[in-house]
Amino acid sequence: MKAILCEAFAPLDQLTYKELPDPVARKGEVVIDVAAAGVNFPDGLLVQGLYQMKPPCPFVPGTEIAGTISAVGEGVNHLKAGDRVVGVTMLGGYAEKAALPASTVMPLPDAIPFEEAAGLITAHATAHHALKQRANLQAGETLLVTGAAGGTGLAAVQIGKAMGARVIAVCSSAEKLAVAQANGADVLINASEQDLKEEIKKATGGQGVDVAYEVVGGDTFDTLSRCMAWNGRLLVIGFASGRIPELPVNLTLVKGYAVLGVFWGTFTQKQPKDFIANMMELIQWYLQGKVKVVVDQCFPLENAVDAINKVMNRQVMGKVILTP
Repeated sequence: MKAILCEAFAPLDQLTYKELPDPVARKGEVVIDVAAAGVNFPDGLLVQGLYQMKPPCPFVPGTEIAGTISAVGEGVNHLKAGDRVVGVTMLGGYAEKAALPASTVMPLPDAIPFEEAAGLITAHATAHHALKQRANLQAGETLLVTGAAGGTGLAAVQIGKAMGARVIAVCSSAEKLAVAQANGADVLINASEQDLKEEIKKATGGQGVDVAYEVVGGDTFDTLSRCMAWNGRLLVIGFASGRIPELPVNLTLVKGYAVLGVFWGTFTQKQPKDFIANMMELIQWYLQGKVKVVVDQCFPLENAVDAINKVMNRQVMGKVILTP
């Protein structure tokens, strides 16, 4: 099979497109012929050695795939060859084939295209877990989403609306804000042209936001740390700006809000039943039209470097997908 290989932590252009042995389905595993693989911001960090997890090299990156089962290992009874599925794998997704534990693979309804299914996992599942398990978002609360036109930001806008929140979208351009608005955002803030703190104050009547889904870090986090409502929840999703901020903890004391870390990959391992239940709910919401996957662009597998660069440069509105 062909795959994208990270042979050493290095700049993205050092990734190679190589022939590797086909994977074999061991006990409790299935092999999936990959039709689509999602590209995520952490993928670019991972291969450069900049992520929290540092796997031994060489490895194949990629955490979310959709495709058809081609082989089933011993002890797997709920799946069979020929099934359309989506799967979560910590590594191995950027390839023509991938072996996964059957426990992380779910049947895929015919109504969901492979490209959209691959984009439904990490971005939407991160947002869903963050807003449901971590923030306990309630109908009628105010949800602010930074990077609201990116993959997981756009998912948070959709899921926030599905959960009954009033959604404030923060983006860096009018074009991106239009995408957020088309996906349900109620209030739009252009961070490149408007004062974020003042606009939040205006949008919330000076009360601050109940829940902030924060993917940017840096100055944006600094501002939000001063714009939270009493009993608010500031969700730490990532640091797309490149600067990991430091929190003046006295703000959490006097303003009475919580800062909550969101690490979806660990959640899937420590709370697998909750993860599966979340995915079933997401798939139902998709079929009901409450959420959707906006595919920005599909790239051939051999062009994975271009795909990752587009995500890392924050040029994406929705999801980027690889199609082996």
